Amino acid sequence: MIKQQNILIIGAGPCGSLLALRLAQRGYKVSVYEQRPDLRKENLDSGRSINLAFSNRGNKAMKMVGIEDKVKALCIPMNGRMLHDIDGNTIFSPYSGREHEYINSISRGKLNALLLDEAEKHENVNIFFNRKCKLVDFEKTMALFQDFESKSEIIKEANVIIATDGAGSVMRQSYYMGKKFLFNFSQQYLNHGYKELSILPTETGDYKAYKNALHIWGRDAFMLIALPNLDGSFTVTLFLSYDEGTYNFNNLTKKERVIEFFTTYFKDALELMPNLVDDFFKNPTSSLGTVKCSPWHYKGNTLLMGDAAHAIVPFYGQGMNAAFEDVVEFDKVLDTFDGDWETVFKTYEASRKKDTDAIADLAIDNFYEMKGHVNQTIFREKRTLEMELEKHFPEAYSSKYSLVTFNEHIGYREAMLRGRAQDRAILHMLSDGTISISSDMKKDELKLILEKVKNETEVILKEDNLSMLK
Repeated sequence: MIKQQNILIIGAGPCGSLLALRLAQRGYKVSVYEQRPDLRKENLDSGRSINLAFSNRGNKAMKMVGIEDKVKALCIPMNGRMLHDIDGNTIFSPYSGREHEYINSISRGKLNALLLDEAEKHENVNIFFNRKCKLVDFEKTMALFQDFESKSEIIKEANVIIATDGAGSVMRQSYYMGKKFLFNFSQQYLNHGYKELSILPTETGDYKAYKNALHIWGRDAFMLIALPNLDGSFTVTLFLSYDEGTYNFNNLTKKERVIEFFTTYFKDALELMPNLVDDFFKNPTSSLGTVKCSPWHYKGNTLLMGDAAHAIVPFYGQGMNAAFEDVVEFDKVLDTFDGDWETVFKTYEASRKKDTDAIADLAIDNFYEMKGHVNQTIFREKRTLEMELEKHFPEAYSSKYSLVTFNEHIGYREAMLRGRAQDRAILHMLSDGTISISSDMKKDELKLILEKVKNETEVILKEDNLSMLK
């Protein structure tokens, strides 16, 4: 295979930058075109989430390209959720019963900048900013760009085009509008949108709340979350309906009403946010949607990857991790079929799409769990039991969250099916009294519960498999 084939990547976000780095390591000649300015030179946050949850599946990709330690330096470990009730009381809920398992808060901009720097170390990579993709001719493997600086249009040809240009992908739109092949596309929005806010550090640069947790104010119909940043601040996100309920984004139009809303439902958070009103009216309200489509590729010419192929809502903290895992799985296929692009694309999509569909569904599930279920007694009993099972039987049990987040060796679909079955098994047995928990349970008692959970889980999995075959 001729390694100097030209690969065009549309989009220089985290996924596109990682893909450019990996393809450069493989010896390809890579050009990356990005419509935004270089984030290393300009502040581009503008109300968009400036930190992300980074976990094992994403780190698997960092290991692959050899920058794990550099990325680790950008991370703040979060060992669990800090749940804030309406009276300001807090309960810490660990993510895992195994102490070595945690997720990380990481700056989107700093991580993206690192990946860009690493990619540009390779002579066979060229990255161009302020170049907006207007359309892709997937039959001719050619893309049209507008240069924002010169105001001219540029036609770029390549052997292969890979679009990592996010949920609003121009290449995906070209697939749909081109009507040259059967293309399936769905885009579903939640009735909730989100707005970025912030908790600033103290005057001495310290954190105003516990640093090593993802903070959640779940209120059934809406919620507030906060993730820590390296500078002592927290990025806060309000998830709220556009038009339903007493308070919604459409009627929070005056300073007094915003303060009234936060005083009623998030009083302890409001005390940490003297800048609330400024943030609320300065930052945009953005939508939350799920994108599914197929096929991701056209022959051996073009391929969608990351959010361009499978945008998801952020409630499992897996959007970026899933996009990074895309690159890992793509790289595995290249090991076998390098040089035969049509086979590479077909094989990659056939093995990957079932997993990206699964994490999209799980992210929707977790939205309802985070804003409401975390406050229910039976849910907390289930989580307490799962933490004890993971602590005492670390090799024998993993919760659904652990299967998805910390078991990077299994696919999202497998994690979803087993995790859902376990959840149903535990909730059923807690409800009917088959199992119960107490604060002084012995390991032998837990072992008996584990066996009951495993047996009931297998029964449910078998029933689910039979249902799918009918």
